[in-house]
Amino acid sequence: MPAELAPGFLVAAPILLDANFRRTVVLLIDHGPEGSLGFVVNRPAQVRLPGMLDALGLRASDVAPPDAPVLVGGPVAPDTGWLVFEQNPLRNFGDEIVKVSDRLAVTASRELLEQTVKGRGPDRVMLVLGYAGWGPSQLDTEISQGAWIPVDLDERIVFDTPYEDRWASALRTLGIDPARLTTASPYES
Repeated sequence: MPAELAPGFLVAAPILLDANFRRTVVLLIDHGPEGSLGFVVNRPAQVRLPGMLDALGLRASDVAPPDAPVLVGGPVAPDTGWLVFEQNPLRNFGDEIVKVSDRLAVTASRELLEQTVKGRGPDRVMLVLGYAGWGPSQLDTEISQGAWIPVDLDERIVFDTPYEDRWASALRTLGIDPARLTTASPYES
C-alpha cells in the first residue's frame, strides 16, 4: 500500500459490486481524519463539454469550446462540476486551484470553466460531475475489508489511457493481472 493514499488512485476490487464504483478508478485528492475526496476517472458521461453549455448556464463564444470529456465523478453532489486538468508551468489559472501533483490540478472555479469554454483554459482538461466522498475512517475501513486497492498516482492514466483500459492499467502498475482477480468476497456466506 502506498505510504500516502492521496494523491493516488483507488482501484475498485472485484468484490466491490456497488453500481457507483464497480471497476472504477478514483483519483483520490484528499485523505485525512475528516474524510476523503476523489473523482472517478473512468466513467465517461453521455455528453462532452460542448453539449453541456446550456446546462452549465454558459454561452458559446465566437470560439468553439474544446471537445473536452465529461465524466461521472461519483455519486455525491452530481450537480456539482469540477475541472481536472493538466497544469502548464507557463500559465497561471488562478488561486482556486488544488495542486494534485506536479502535472495535475483540480478546481471548482467557475471562472476557469468559463475560460476553458472560451478556449483560454488548460490544454488538457476534463469536466467531472459529482465526486466520491468518505466520512472519517470510512475509506480506511473499506480498504481493510478489501473493497479498494490503493495505487500510486500515475498521471498518464488520467489523460493518456483510454477510459475502458484505466482500471486494468492501474492494477498493472502494481504487477496485478486483472484477469487473475476473483469476484468472490470473503464476506459472502
